[in-house]
Amino acid sequence: MFVHCVYFWLRDDLIGEEREAFVEGVNSLMTISTVKHGFVGTPADTNRPIIDRSYSYALVVVFDDQDDHDAYQDDPVHDRFRDTCASLWSDVKIYDMVT
Repeated sequence: MFVHCVYFWLRDDLIGEEREAFVEGVNSLMTISTVKHGFVGTPADTNRPIIDRSYSYALVVVFDDQDDHDAYQDDPVHDRFRDTCASLWSDVKIYDMVT
């Protein structure tokens, strides 16, 4: 299994419509055929010193293998998300893992 974790820090100056466009865009990634499971969310209300809650949204996408992940990266839906939403975040961090 290949797990792709993406953490987004949205720009502080976004208006409601821009935030909605981001949420719609990031959720569109779940329609890519190689996605086995996908989750989008905001930081949980857990408050321990070790927990980083500074991000705005997280995306976790699960694939059967790296080939499926690589196909996801090249999918037009992914390209559209990146092209239309990249200006909405100030930072993004990606962590990939295999099981």
